[in-house]
Parts: sequence; structure tokens; C-alpha cells
Amino acid sequence: MVAAVAASSSFYQVPTSSSSASAKASRGVPPNSLDVRGIVAKAASSPGGMQVKANARAIPKINDTKVGLQTDVEEDAASTAQRTSYDQLPDWSMLLAAIRTIFLAAEKQWTLLDSKTRRPDTLADASGVGKLVENGLVHRQNFSIRSYEIGADQKASIEALMNHFQETSLNHCKCIGLMHGGFGCTPEMTRRNLIWVVTKMLVHVERYPLWGDVVQINTWISSSGKNGMQRDWHVHDRQTGLTIMRGTSVWVMINKHTRRLSKMPEEVRAELAPFFAERDAVLDEDSRKLPKLDDDSAGYVRRGLTPHWNDLDVNQHVNNVKYVGWILEV
Repeated sequence: MVAAVAASSSFYQVPTSSSSASAKASRGVPPNSLDVRGIVAKAASSPGGMQVKANARAIPKINDTKVGLQTDVEEDAASTAQRTSYDQLPDWSMLLAAIRTIFLAAEKQWTLLDSKTRRPDTLADASGVGKLVENGLVHRQNFSIRSYEIGADQKASIEALMNHFQETSLNHCKCIGLMHGGFGCTPEMTRRNLIWVVTKMLVHVERYPLWGDVVQINTWISSSGKNGMQRDWHVHDRQTGLTIMRGTSVWVMINKHTRRLSKMPEEVRAELAPFFAERDAVLDEDSRKLPKLDDDSAGYVRRGLTPHWNDLDVNQHVNNVKYVGWILEV
């Protein structure tokens, strides 16, 4: 019994009779007002004072011998130890949540792969630049009509469709390996500081696609005279296969520095010739000439129109699609 008291006194301060008496005397607490746990009990003479309850059990005696003391402190310690043992177990809920997240991600990826297997022609080409068909002479690319390409009527604007023309043309040059600086410039053109400019373009629109429609554009090139190149476009509705739009154009070369027309060098022709398609133009040539407009003959005149920085392309001149936008604004 003495050993138990000595061991517990190393962890808990066990007051002695002299120290307890002196402490009580210094605080003005009568000695008989403390219970077995050293807690002040309610005084009988002060009914309105503070009452402190202590959960303790009287020490049982058998033949005037103390046999043991059990308090709530021991019970709390046992319950705390039990809860601590449970807390040391792994959190299975977090592990199960992580496994569920992994399975959901895998299921999503599998669904995407399965849809691509069943639908090889999706809204956009996997490579983003289209593909070559018909023995590599025709370039094909799909476009989805975006929200920023439509007007108030939810139809694609002619400017947006012309941008699709330009994009397929450049991707065509990229696919056949003739993209070497500038817009569609071949390696020999770059060495000679030559760039392409369009001299004529004829476009016929059957109907304007709606927001969310998917259009498929086929484009190819062919020879046009001694110094020119012809490029055609045929636009279909991806779902119905019906024609939406057709376009044909003629391109020539100018010197990037002098801005003067240039003949097509034989080296450049040798680069382009393997990709010329023996096809007729998608539209018959219109022999009509546009009349020269002035302030008197023009129906609408807008003055003070100057190019802005975003009107220029990589060749440092106003892009042909921008002219279409200017015309629409007038």
C-alpha cells in the first residue's frame, strides 16, 4: 500500500497532512471542509455559497481494514485508453472514398474511349489539323460552329466561314510539308522572300450553318496559268452530307519587301506540282468585272477606315478575311 502511494506520488502531488493543513489555513478553509479528494465541499452554514460535487466512493472496510478505492478518475482513464486504441485504427472511410474516386475516373476514361471507337468522326479532328484523303491530294477537316462565330440569328457569319477556309488551307500546307514560315509559304518561297496574296475569290453559299452544326471542308490546289495557283473549297453538312458552301480562288506571289508581283520560280513550282489535283473548279468562273467605285457610284461610303494591329497577319498585311469584315460593317 505504501509502495502504491509512493508510485502515484511521482505523477500526482499527494498532499501531506501538514501541507494540507497549512494550505487550508492560508486560504481560510477549515480542515473539515475537504473531502477525500481534496475538493472543497459545501458548507452547511452558507446555503447560498458555491457547491462543488465530487464523485468519490467511500473506502470500504472489512474488519477495520481498507481494501481499495475506486474513483471516476480510474474509469475515465480506462475509457480514454479504450478510445485511444480505436483511434489508432486506419480510417477505412477515407480509403474507400479514394478507391471509389479512382474507379469513377477510370469509368469516365473508358466511356470516352468507347464513344470514340463507335464514332470515329467526332466534332473535331483528333490531331486538330484534319487529314489527307483521295491519295493525299485533298485535305479534309471538320469544324463545329462556335458561339462566337454566329450572329443574332444564330447563324454563322460569312467572315467566320471564310476563316474556316483559311484555316483548312494552312493546315493543308502543314500536312503536305510545305509550311515554312508565313502563310503557306514553301521553303523556296521563304528563301526568295515571296508570299501569297489572293487576287480573286468567288464564294457561293447554299445556306448558313447554325450554332452547333458540324461542317466538313474539303480543299485542294491546282495550277492557274503560268504564275498562279488555284485553291477550291467544298463545305458539307457533316450530318446530312448536303452542300453548304463552295468557293474558288486564285493566288499569286509578291515580294515581301518590295510588295511587287513576282513570277512563280521553277523551284517553287516543283514543290507544288506533286500536290496539284486534276479537278475542275467547284464554281464556274464569273467573267463579270466589278465596276470601279467612287463617291458618286458607291451606295455606301465609309471614310477614315485605317487598319489596326489585329487586322494584320503574319505577312504584315491586312488579311483577306478582314476585308470581308470591313465590307459587312459598311
